[in-house]
Amino acid sequence: MEQKYNDSLPQLFSRDNARKWIERRTMPFRSLMAYYNCAIMEVTTKFNVLNEEFSLQHDRNPIETVKSRLKSPESIAEKLSRKRLPPSTDAVEKYINDVAGVRVVCSFIDDVYTVADAFLMQDDITLIEIKDYIKNPKDNGYRSLHLIIEVPIFLSDEKRSMKVEIQLRTIAMDFWASLDHQIKYKKHISNEEHVFHELKDCANSIAEIDRRMSKLKEDIDD
Repeated sequence: MEQKYNDSLPQLFSRDNARKWIERRTMPFRSLMAYYNCAIMEVTTKFNVLNEEFSLQHDRNPIETVKSRLKSPESIAEKLSRKRLPPSTDAVEKYINDVAGVRVVCSFIDDVYTVADAFLMQDDITLIEIKDYIKNPKDNGYRSLHLIIEVPIFLSDEKRSMKVEIQLRTIAMDFWASLDHQIKYKKHISNEEHVFHELKDCANSIAEIDRRMSKLKEDIDD
């Protein structure tokens, strides 16, 4: 007999349950993904508006690019399984913070913090968590400013608060992160320790260039 999955009831954890639940793509799941997509549109619009305002005030754009992504159903199922969470929309919405993701690539380090501060000042944005991997890089050298926020979306008959993960980084940080991803993504690395040290050394070198470019901009502005 086919096992029934009811989004309103918690299910016992199992990797198979999570996979089957995702494969069913129930209406509640599809609706939730649509809500996350709406939240992405809200956030990206806010950053584009800020960029336009800064351009008028300072005659330059601090934001180079704004990218977004919606976590794939397969990745959501894997994360539910890894966190030992039941396959339900409630679990996704309550415990997974990065279903909706927005990446903001800025020109200089100061721009990252200026843009983040201006964004968080908006009265409809609620900050849930902040992790500063620029001031405190990860062990492998990864640098970015991470924000978990809630933003309201306005539907035909209700207002919903949705979580979005925002990563703010410089062009140099994005360059390193993109190459790091391409080098390591889904690959078995036999000389892992050597690769780890090389990537960290590259991250430190790129960070030094970032600092020098920022200092050069300050000297020219002064």
